[in-house]
Amino acid sequence: MIIQSGNPKMNQQNNRLKSRTPHNGDAAYYVMDYLAHSFPTQLFEPYTDENGDLRSRPAVDSGGTPIICREAEQRRDALIEHLGALAPVQGALDQILWHFSGDVVAEVTGRKRRIVRTSEGRLKVENRPASSNLGETQAFMDDTKRILVFSDAGGTGRSYHADLGAKNQRLRVHYLLEPGWKADNAIQGLGRTNRTNQAQPPLFRPVATNVKGEKRFLSTIARRLDTLGAITKGQRETGGQNMFRAEDNLESPYARGALRQFFYKLRAGKIDACSYARFQEMTGLTLDDADGCMKEVLPPIQQFLNRCLALKISMQGAIFDAFGEFLAAIIEDARQAGTLDVGLETLRAERFVITDRKVIFEHEATGATATALTVERTDRNDPLTLSKVKSICARTPGAKLFWNATSKRAGLMTNAPAYMDEDGVPIRRIKLLRPMTYDLFEVGEFAKSNWQEIDDTTFEKLWQAEVDAVPEFTTSKITLICGLLLPIWDRLPADNMRIYRLQAEDGERAIGRLVSQEQLINVYARLGLDTDIQMEPDDVLRAVMETRATLNLVNGFQLRRSLVMGQPRLEVVGATGAILSELKTMGCFTEVIQWKTRVFLPSEDRDALAALLARFPVGTAVDGAAQ
Repeated sequence: MIIQSGNPKMNQQNNRLKSRTPHNGDAAYYVMDYLAHSFPTQLFEPYTDENGDLRSRPAVDSGGTPIICREAEQRRDALIEHLGALAPVQGALDQILWHFSGDVVAEVTGRKRRIVRTSEGRLKVENRPASSNLGETQAFMDDTKRILVFSDAGGTGRSYHADLGAKNQRLRVHYLLEPGWKADNAIQGLGRTNRTNQAQPPLFRPVATNVKGEKRFLSTIARRLDTLGAITKGQRETGGQNMFRAEDNLESPYARGALRQFFYKLRAGKIDACSYARFQEMTGLTLDDADGCMKEVLPPIQQFLNRCLALKISMQGAIFDAFGEFLAAIIEDARQAGTLDVGLETLRAERFVITDRKVIFEHEATGATATALTVERTDRNDPLTLSKVKSICARTPGAKLFWNATSKRAGLMTNAPAYMDEDGVPIRRIKLLRPMTYDLFEVGEFAKSNWQEIDDTTFEKLWQAEVDAVPEFTTSKITLICGLLLPIWDRLPADNMRIYRLQAEDGERAIGRLVSQEQLINVYARLGLDTDIQMEPDDVLRAVMETRATLNLVNGFQLRRSLVMGQPRLEVVGATGAILSELKTMGCFTEVIQWKTRVFLPSEDRDALAALLARFPVGTAVDGAAQ
C-alpha cells in the first residue's frame, strides 16, 4: 500500500516542533482565549440620538460598571467547557503511523521531527535524521515494511514501483490522500509508482470524503492527466490511464453543458436545493445582465466550483447533487449513443484473430491505402451471478426483482439517473439488469410493459437458469477500417467516430475506426464497391434489436425494431398483400394494428430469419441514430 499526501499540515507541525512554547501551535488555546476575553457578554440598551434615530449602546449601572448578561456568560462558559473536552484531531499521516506503528509504515516526508505514540499510550517527539528517507524507501522496496507514505518532499527523484530488480514486487495500491490545490505535485507523485521495468502497474485510488467540494481538487488532477497525455503522446488516456471516470472531470465539455442546464433550471425555479436569488447571494455569482435576462456568457465551471467550496456542507451537497444529476444524464446519453469522448480506446477480449483484409481505398498520388480488417473476436462471458445480484440488492435502496410474463426472463430493477425534457421536467428512469446486459426505461414506459415483480424464490430459479445457459465464450466478427482514413472520413459512419486499437493473437497491432456489419455495407456502397457481405441472422438481430438500425432488403423491404404494447419486435416493413403468404411460409406472422396489417418475425426463431435473408438479402442500412 502506498499513500500519497499533499497535506501542508506536516510542514506546519514540523515548524511548531522546532520551538515549543506552552501555547505554541495550540489551536484550542487561541479559541479559548478568544471566548474568555472577546465573547460578547455585556448588555446593550436602546436610545434615540439627536436626529431621532433608534440606536444601541453598552448598558452600565449607576456606578459606571458594565451590566453583564448572565445568559451570555453561561453560554460562554459552556463553550469553553465543551472545547476543553474535545479530543485533538491529528493529521492523516500521524493517524496512519499510530494505527499501524512505525514498524510497518515507511515515511518519506520532509519532517525532521514527528510525534509518536509509545507502547504505554503516551505521546513523545521523535527526531528524524536527514538520511531516514533513504532508509525508509529501501525498507519498503526490500519488503520489510508493507506501507509507504510520502509527501511532496518524497514525490520527486524516487521510485516506489514494483521494480523487477527489487524484492518487493507486490501490487501497489496508490491512495491519493488530500491532494490539495497543486495538481502538478499530485501528478508528479503518480509517476513514482508507475514506471518502466515494473512487474505490474499500480491501482490508483483517489480518496475523497462526502464533502462534495472535494471533487474540485480531484477534477483538476483528472483534467491535467488528460492534457498531459494529449501533449506527450497525442492521446488523452496516456496520461490518465483511464483512472478517472468521465464524471470525475468537472472541467470537461460535458460538465460545462451540465452547468449551463443547471443555471437555466435554477432560474426557472426547478432546482429544489435553493432559489435563483439565494444562489447568487451565497456564491456572489451574477447570472443576469442589466436588462434582467440571463447572460449569454455565464460564469465558467472553475469559478462555480470555487464558489461552492465556500458554502455550508449541507448546501454544497444539495447543489452538487442537482448538478451531478445533469452531468450523469448527459454522460449516460453520450455513452448510450456511442459518442462519449474518451480518446483512443483499446479493445480487450480473450482473443483477436484477423481472418480477412480488403483494400477499400487507394490514394492515387501516394499509393497509401485504407484496409477493412475482418477480426474474429472471442470474449469470455462474465454473467451477473446470483450472489452479485444479492449483493446489489443489499446495498442499493429501491432494488426490486422482476420477471417478464411473456419471455419468462428475470431482471433486477434499480434506479437510474433521470434526464430533463425540453421543459426542464425531470423524467425518472430505471435500469433493468439482466445476466449479460442492461436496459434503461422511463418509469411510465416500464409500468406499461410485461415486467412484473416476483418473489425471491421464483426470481432465483429463473435467474440461475439463464446464468447456466450462458456459454463460457462468445465469438463475434468485427470490422476495423485502418490505414488512410481522412480522404474517406465522410463516407464512414457518423454516429461513432471513436478510434480503437487492438492486438491480434499473432502479435499484429491495428488501429482504426470500428464499424459493424450493417455499417460496412453502407461504406462499401458509398465507395462504389461490390457488396459481398452476407449478414448472419445473429448479426441482423443484434443490428436491429440492440443498435436499433434499420436494414434495407434488396426488394425494398425493411427490417426494423418496433414497440408493440411496450415490447420490442422485429418488423418487416413494406410487405404487400401479394407476398404475405410467402412470408408466412418462412415463419413470419401478421397482426392487424389500427386497421393496418403488419408483419413480424419471431425474434427467437433464427430459422425464420435465415429463410427471409436467403430470399431477400440485406442491401444497405440506416443508422439508428439517424432515424
